[in-house]
Amino acid sequence: MIKERYLTNFILEDLKDKMVFIGGPRQVGKTTFAKSLISSHFTNTEYFNWDFREDRLKIINMNFNEDNELLIFDELHKYKNWKNYIKGLYDKLKDNYKFIVTGSARLDLYRRGGDSLQGRYHYWRLFPFSLLELSGIIHEKEIKPFNKLIFNNTDNSEYFNILSNFGGFPEPLLKQNKRTLRRWHYEKLERLFREDIRDIENIRDINSMKILSDILPFKVGSLLSINSLCNELELGYKAVSNWLIILENFYYIFRIYPYTSKIIRSLKKEPKLYLWDWSEIEDEAIRFENMIAMHLYKFVSFLKDYEGYKAELLYLRNVDKKEVDFIITINHKPWFSVEAKLNKTNISSNIHYFKDRLNIPFNYQVIKKNDIDYTNDDVRVISANKFLSGLI
Repeated sequence: MIKERYLTNFILEDLKDKMVFIGGPRQVGKTTFAKSLISSHFTNTEYFNWDFREDRLKIINMNFNEDNELLIFDELHKYKNWKNYIKGLYDKLKDNYKFIVTGSARLDLYRRGGDSLQGRYHYWRLFPFSLLELSGIIHEKEIKPFNKLIFNNTDNSEYFNILSNFGGFPEPLLKQNKRTLRRWHYEKLERLFREDIRDIENIRDINSMKILSDILPFKVGSLLSINSLCNELELGYKAVSNWLIILENFYYIFRIYPYTSKIIRSLKKEPKLYLWDWSEIEDEAIRFENMIAMHLYKFVSFLKDYEGYKAELLYLRNVDKKEVDFIITINHKPWFSVEAKLNKTNISSNIHYFKDRLNIPFNYQVIKKNDIDYTNDDVRVISANKFLSGLI
């Protein structure tokens, strides 16, 4: 099963005038996306994987077929001088070829020496499947900040349940088997640490870093204390802090930070942590919150990567411990807030507290239970399968 991905048309548009870099977690489908979906729009394409010796030789020697229209380079960031290489290649051959570079580390961060690539490429993050994407509905209209979200009335409950149980990564999503999912989790993490991270980072204590990754799913949704992690691992602050950054760079975790405002006496810096793959989380309520977080993160990233908006996914919490799970802002101005609840339909008083003080235009309490949709005092209580249809 190869489903159309939500970025296809946008990347084809960007390829007309620049290179396209596609980052994202291991096994999210970057290679399949580039080789099968994007390349199908060109007459002749060629794919090179830095991990294969024959391809490495072709890359280094610039041995490309002149009939090609599109060149795809996978895991090129593992080449020490990849930045200088692709810059020179693009400057010399941009009139002959289109270029896509993919990788499971952040290509916008792992740049090795030489002049900047600025102005030569567009960077995209390929996310796991979301509800709207899995259902086959692709956004064609421009998303306008501070407008009301438009929801689909189609029954998406089956797709929602599949995503909730198996996550948004293509392989377990296709097979929908719990045993396959467990094996996939294990193999994915082993390859992440034993292959991807070791290829780029000099980690002396890879086993302790792996233990950190075992702990993190139990920290999802709560304030992240690095000092607490240091105590659990009996390691220093600098090491643990650095490992968290690496795990972010390799798309294993992401952190969201508090919205800061004197009006609500907000927290200043403590982040909350979430996983790219929510199917690793056993607790149903926390897995549901992480699933909502990932959909919102995908939505915000699209607004940044394509629309160019200064969009942020944050959370609301003040010194009195009043909290709302998420808020989306544009230029630090609140657009809409989201509180995730499994079954609780009584509107949280914290939503009203922040809505009134920050003048948040739209506010949602998102419920896992189906067939819920009503508005009370400008707060909309809505089932998750319907709410997620209004995103990307």
